[in-house]
Amino acid sequence: MNFLKRYLPFVVAMALVVVASNVLVQFPMQGMVAGLSLADILTWGAFTYPFSFLVTDLANRRYGPAVARRIVFVGFMTAVICSIVVPPLLFRLGVIEFDTAAARLARIAMASGAAFLTAQLLDVTVFNRLRRQSWWRAPIFGTLAGSLFDTAVFFSVAFSGAFAFAGPSDAFALETAPLMGVLPVEAMRWVSWALGDLSVKLAIAVFALIPYRLIVARWTQPALAMR
Repeated sequence: MNFLKRYLPFVVAMALVVVASNVLVQFPMQGMVAGLSLADILTWGAFTYPFSFLVTDLANRRYGPAVARRIVFVGFMTAVICSIVVPPLLFRLGVIEFDTAAARLARIAMASGAAFLTAQLLDVTVFNRLRRQSWWRAPIFGTLAGSLFDTAVFFSVAFSGAFAFAGPSDAFALETAPLMGVLPVEAMRWVSWALGDLSVKLAIAVFALIPYRLIVARWTQPALAMR
């Protein structure tokens, strides 16, 4: 009973966010904004993944960093498994038109797992240091720090030529193109993808303060934090 009360809601929420993100990341966002093709810089997964930080912060606020870290490890395992299993499954079901080589999947899974684990644990650490200050400081600064680290680690490991030892590279990602698709500066495409991804994460970090505040306000009796 204690396990169900303390862990299950956060475990389920984290698993849902990670699974949804690993599915939606396969689908580029369609449309044009000021001459910018959104499909060149964003996938729908960019809009769901940032909520993993909300789940971590709520677990930290409710039960403390020890429980929050356990939730993070659940998300980490889910992220790695989904990164390997979901793309081939979607291809076999005809949902996506391309198949990904096993070695490429392994590199993406490594990038996803490393980014998730390090960024979420950083979020837990920053949140815990600021939790006694203004109610918004801990979640916003924890999420911002985690988001920056998550984007840097994932896109570097998954696409940068510097990590070619981790597995095959994506030739399209390494080609140069106008930064963000419109700026008069040339950069590798994965850099634009990273900037687009980070922009969405930062925007959602601010938006997520609303559900965070509403949920925390309902917890009239804070639970004893585990350290």
